[in-house]
Amino acid sequence: MLLVVFWALSSASLAGQTAPAVLPDAPQPRGASQTPCHTSSSTSPARPSATAQTTSPATSSPCPTHLPIVDWYARFLNGPQVKPLTAKEKAWLAVRNVGDPFNLLTVFGEAGISVADNPHSPYGPGFPGYGRYAGVSFTQDLTGEFFGTFLIPSMTHQDPHYHRMPDASIPRRFLHAVDQIVWTRGDNGRNMLNYADLVGFAIDDEISNLYVPGQQTNLPASASRYAIGLATAPVDNLITEFLPDVARHIHVRVVLVQRIINQVAKSNGGEP
Repeated sequence: MLLVVFWALSSASLAGQTAPAVLPDAPQPRGASQTPCHTSSSTSPARPSATAQTTSPATSSPCPTHLPIVDWYARFLNGPQVKPLTAKEKAWLAVRNVGDPFNLLTVFGEAGISVADNPHSPYGPGFPGYGRYAGVSFTQDLTGEFFGTFLIPSMTHQDPHYHRMPDASIPRRFLHAVDQIVWTRGDNGRNMLNYADLVGFAIDDEISNLYVPGQQTNLPASASRYAIGLATAPVDNLITEFLPDVARHIHVRVVLVQRIINQVAKSNGGEP
């Protein structure tokens, strides 16, 4: 501190100032959170100039001590970015959908509720029945994501995302959510048949015939499940289309609710 005062007084006397010398403020303690973000790359001169004396000492602000706030819910309001996904990116999207904590919570939570509500189902009562029900539900979800999000969209160059129309009228958005089951968007941004739903639902049902207990495997039963799956599929799109608007008006974060309703609607469409 004494060196700082001596340096300031010496500089003032050499410059021949007539006004009283203004001593600089005491330096702030230098910590990790107060390191200036912008530093000068030039070396310090032997004698400071008069301009340097009149410059305010607080010319640089400390670096921010916190990261910028990220709105993790913006993607539910804005929808996916319009860009073609590679096969690897579609596979990673399927893996994320399956391993999402909300998805897993819904699958295993619904299994517990279903077994408790009907212990005499083909899955059986108690923990063994719960394990079988949860395993079957998880396998169905895994199969649906593999074919509906990765394999079929990769082969047909289909975009597996649902793209909202937040600026359109309500009837137009409702129709958009329904017709996306049949007519969707390709990787090139143009409309195309939704092979992931039209073909994927049939493949999922035929594979489910191999391991779902108590499920009828004849053609009429399979055709009935296929029709129910297509009829209930728009529920997922309608939730994705309109629920963010409700959340924006009532200021509620609805990601968990959205995932639960989506999973319940998907599961109900695939029940035996």
